[in-house]
Amino acid sequence: MRTKILVATTNSGKIAELRQMLAMDSQLVSLDEVGPFPEVVEDGATFAENARKKACEYARISGLWTVSDDSGLVIDALRGAPGIHSARFCGETSPDRSEIDRKNIQKVLELMVGVPAEQRTARFVCALCLADPDQVLIETQGTFEGLITSEKMGGSGFGYDPIFWVSTLKKTVAQLSPEQKNELSHRGQALRRLKPMLEELLLLRANG
Repeated sequence: MRTKILVATTNSGKIAELRQMLAMDSQLVSLDEVGPFPEVVEDGATFAENARKKACEYARISGLWTVSDDSGLVIDALRGAPGIHSARFCGETSPDRSEIDRKNIQKVLELMVGVPAEQRTARFVCALCLADPDQVLIETQGTFEGLITSEKMGGSGFGYDPIFWVSTLKKTVAQLSPEQKNELSHRGQALRRLKPMLEELLLLRANG
């Protein structure tokens, strides 16, 4: 019987990426598929703290192994903003995630007007945590360096992908294929570090 693992998000883009990257003898389900659960408040000071809190609390509530990520965009010219506030940087809420993404991007581009190219350095950061109802099992992290463009380019991906320039490929993340993105991205790096440790835990559980 495959182990059911809760992915602590309702973001369809993240769910798709995790299912592609963690294809193994487990069943990944989203909050929408097993909830409803009360929302866990992300009040940590770092990506790692938020990922840990979400994984532990949703694991306790659901009784399932739970993997959570907290990720975001860190822009040097904005002193690290939007950082841990990346998902709601525009200050608005909406059931339409694409509308929030659009407004988040608009705010970043407005704040970056006049910033010269060499000062538009930024990185995506992803912290991942896997927990069971009693404890943290695994924690990993990944980072992805790039530059902020002055306009949106590309129609793939989600979040800030259309304004995150990958210098080596001369494309934004939104212009990459899913395979290219997973190979380079912060979440892809964190997942590749998590996967062998998760496989070992699943094997121990199966033989236990």
